[in-house]
Amino acid sequence: MYTVDELEDRLIDLAFAEDIGDGDHTTLCCIPEDATGKSHLLIKEDGILAGVEVARRVFARFDPALRVEVLMGDGSKVKKGDIAMIVSGKIRSLLQTERLMLNIMQRMSGIATATARYVELLKGTRTRILDTRKTTPGMRMLEKQAVKIGGGVNHRIGLFDMILLKDNHVDFAGGISNAIDRCHEYLKAKSLDLKIEIEVRNFDELRQVIAHGGVDRIMLDNFSVEDTREAVGMIAGRYETESSGGITFETIRSYAECGVDYISVGALTHSVKCLDMSFKAC
Repeated sequence: MYTVDELEDRLIDLAFAEDIGDGDHTTLCCIPEDATGKSHLLIKEDGILAGVEVARRVFARFDPALRVEVLMGDGSKVKKGDIAMIVSGKIRSLLQTERLMLNIMQRMSGIATATARYVELLKGTRTRILDTRKTTPGMRMLEKQAVKIGGGVNHRIGLFDMILLKDNHVDFAGGISNAIDRCHEYLKAKSLDLKIEIEVRNFDELRQVIAHGGVDRIMLDNFSVEDTREAVGMIAGRYETESSGGITFETIRSYAECGVDYISVGALTHSVKCLDMSFKAC
């Protein structure tokens, strides 16, 4: 298994290979090799800044001689017109790193900004915002970092760090009891210590889970607000609770007020709007 740093380096290397190919011929034809200069990161929209430390990694990976002056760090509230960083060094390096750095920072900042808006809506409740696995292939670690920067909580990172018995698992296993029992048998055989969550689609499945036990968290999938309130009462603190499915910016507060521990929001990563910014010569 790769470390987070190794995954980031592989992503950066792949992105440079994709973008530059056999050479940035536009830059190479008009910028002398020894020319130096500065560029600054200009914020063009209010939001939460994220990806600063990843940007440092992008610059260092391409040209260790680039000098990065960070003026606003990850998690900073930014507004239109702010300068978040200044980077100086070879102009060729500035031009060839610009797009990758912006792609990462704009997306991460968009995710952090959206997460912070959801978190703000839940102030005064016990509920916390979770992300999902609905992420951009290859960018999951960066996108989940952005959720944390925005004040959210990471759900499982992948298929390896938590058991989540979803509807298809339950159906293919032949029912809730079979799925939970096989899960425990597997964890024991593999000497694994992983939390177990199970998704329920209706009150009948919820009653089966409560009667059987053997899980840490119950996900209430596509329950209405009224049904969520009743379900939380039935669970009565014996298991962690999570609401998921179709919850919007407009309805999330109502779900939180039902007393659920977590609400998972796929929109944080699968349909987020990037935060507008640019990298300009200065």
